[in-house]
Amino acid sequence: MSATHAAEFEHVIHTANIWLKAVSEALGTEDRHLANRVLRTWLHTLRDRLTVDAAAHFAAQLPELLRGVYYDGWVPSSAPVKYDREAYVNRFAQEALVSTEAVPRIAPAVTEAVRAHLSPGQLERALDQLPHDVRAVLEPAPVPAPTG
Repeated sequence: MSATHAAEFEHVIHTANIWLKAVSEALGTEDRHLANRVLRTWLHTLRDRLTVDAAAHFAAQLPELLRGVYYDGWVPSSAPVKYDREAYVNRFAQEALVSTEAVPRIAPAVTEAVRAHLSPGQLERALDQLPHDVRAVLEPAPVPAPTG
């Protein structure tokens, strides 16, 4: 492998590690395996709920290595997969190997980590494709306005 190709490959790995670190920090853990499982699950559950066009558009915003993770196992002919909040939570928990009780804390943390690494509005365009009950699981709870 030439030095140029090695440097390009190292850059791809470095970028993926930046995202994994952001997810780890958002979850408050140093467990990179957990961060990887959760990010992978987050990407897959979003991808599968989107139309093929919306899924491809979102994928174009991802770093190269994470784009491969995103597309891994995808069956476009079955997209979008219809599921409600309960089915979403159950699938997320099963794939990420976390409890269903943890999903409402984990999913929004990953959403915020991903949002921080995308161009403004890119994530919102994908989230707008989701049913409100599923999107509510992915979005952080709104911070109440200060009173007084």
